[in-house]
Amino acid sequence: MSLDRLHAEIRDPSGLTESFRGAAPFPHLVFDNFLEAGFLDRVDDEFPRFQSENALNDFGEPGGKAVCSNLPELGPTYSELDALLQSGDFLDWTGRATGIEPLLYDREYFGGGTHENIDGESLDPHVDFNIHPRRRWHRRLNLILFLNREWDLDWGGSLRLHRNPWLPESEDEIKTVLPLRNRAVIFETSERSWHGFERIRLPEDRRDLSRRSIAVYYYTAERPAEEAVAEHSTYYVPPRLPERFTPGRTLDEQDVQDMQGLLDGRDRQLRFFWERERELREVFELVEKSPSYRLGRVLTWPLRKLRDAMK
Repeated sequence: MSLDRLHAEIRDPSGLTESFRGAAPFPHLVFDNFLEAGFLDRVDDEFPRFQSENALNDFGEPGGKAVCSNLPELGPTYSELDALLQSGDFLDWTGRATGIEPLLYDREYFGGGTHENIDGESLDPHVDFNIHPRRRWHRRLNLILFLNREWDLDWGGSLRLHRNPWLPESEDEIKTVLPLRNRAVIFETSERSWHGFERIRLPEDRRDLSRRSIAVYYYTAERPAEEAVAEHSTYYVPPRLPERFTPGRTLDEQDVQDMQGLLDGRDRQLRFFWERERELREVFELVEKSPSYRLGRVLTWPLRKLRDAMK
């Protein structure tokens, strides 16, 4: 498939690599008018409607983020979009634009697909999982295409790229990208690609809107040795208490809602780590009870005694 579905002004990737590598706070590119207008209209029109069965969180509970993770099943336009995003021409264009190649496309859309977030949703700053769970590829690039006809900075929901979200916001370096229709962001997935978005706070008369986007991820079979780390899941940084909370402040309704949101998010994260630790403990117990593990302990006993004696 050719690149005729991309806007004509961006079909030539010449010179983009330097911009990508030099971008702060970490390598990225932002494109307005990413797709050709007529094709974008069809993508917009066929975006799946919000359904509760597509909005389950990590614990299988209803949430405010709906995900459809198989683009070709959403209709002919999304099948065409999927074909474009995995085509040799597009992989070559993306590789030349970022300097990362040869790229591999995740046809399983693990973690990707269409994303729709309603009022009240947020996404804490995080770095993504680094290894595809089945194919064992190295995750290298995220591509996010926004589909919001109108969006105001004061509504939250803007993509935020962070230098270091563990620092107070006044010391962090943050690039804010308003999630407007046909704006696309391509950014490197690494141990420093911290990103997320603040809680969506739509005005009363705009609660019919939602934050809509399409996310796809690209991989490589190998990664430079200096960038490779042990496999990990997605790491999140819980948000700090807003700076407006100072001694003597009288809390209003919005303050209470924001504080409750912070506490709920912290509780979900603690629950997630507790569930993961429990699963790992069950795996360790099965390993410890296995005959091969016990035999290995017996055979390596002399070496372990020698090691302890040399400490």
